[in-house]
Amino acid sequence: MGSISNLAYAGAFMALLGVVLAGVIAFANRRLYVYEDPRIDEVEELLPKSNCGACGTAGCRNFAEKVVAGEIMPAQCTVNAPAQNTVIADLLGVDAGSVEKRVARLACAGGKHVAFMRARYAGHDSCRAAHVVSGGGKACAWGCLGLADCADVCTFDAIHMDAHGLPVVDADKCTACNDCIEVCPKGLFSLEPVSRKLWVACKNLADGDIAEASCEVACTACGKCVVDAARGVMKLENNLAVIDYAQNERTAKQAIERCPTGAIVWFDNPNAPTKGAEAKKILRQNELPLISA
Repeated sequence: MGSISNLAYAGAFMALLGVVLAGVIAFANRRLYVYEDPRIDEVEELLPKSNCGACGTAGCRNFAEKVVAGEIMPAQCTVNAPAQNTVIADLLGVDAGSVEKRVARLACAGGKHVAFMRARYAGHDSCRAAHVVSGGGKACAWGCLGLADCADVCTFDAIHMDAHGLPVVDADKCTACNDCIEVCPKGLFSLEPVSRKLWVACKNLADGDIAEASCEVACTACGKCVVDAARGVMKLENNLAVIDYAQNERTAKQAIERCPTGAIVWFDNPNAPTKGAEAKKILRQNELPLISA
């Protein structure tokens, strides 16, 4: 009888404890409940779920929260088609807004047919790996290594490698997600508004003669672009032409015309940079030979 009584007491205690704990949980749930707008889930379902960060938020869920809160505009999701962002705007009863498209641009035009190599890299097929081995063997220490880390990391298929081992960005597919910028060991990519048409396709900081001996399309700091551009638009800094985008560079197409190497280009079409009339014409398609150190 004693053991049965003990079991009864234990059962009663556990039942009472369960009731108390359930009450505590119910009380805590009521007092600590945080309301979440159900429209957040609806907006998230209308997003691409790529979590690329191109919108400037931590991911699609965070973007949905901020859109519903009115902190950002639906159009700030550059991965979505404009029509999809309009659906989000209609759901929330707000204006979709507008955001200027930005694209990744490469500050290098030194493919294998115009840029010299001092050594052939043999190892893990990665720019980052090659970079730690004497810079990858390229004569231009600032030049693209052409091993496609940027193309591999791009989840939107917006970058492909051309026949000369140089990344080419498809502006129509680029979402400005920033991945190519983060992965490039040379820091050659940057995100630019498409309205910025004038561009320096080079990052070589070497003296002019040394730069051209390393790459036939390098900026040689000759200064012609600075003279030809509207006042204040361009300057020379550390042996490289630099653009001041705070000035009205849209009127500065004349800056490319006398560039002897074609390092200064103009984007009338975001997928087709134009060189100036006096830029050297390079017909060679073959890879350049190694040069001695």
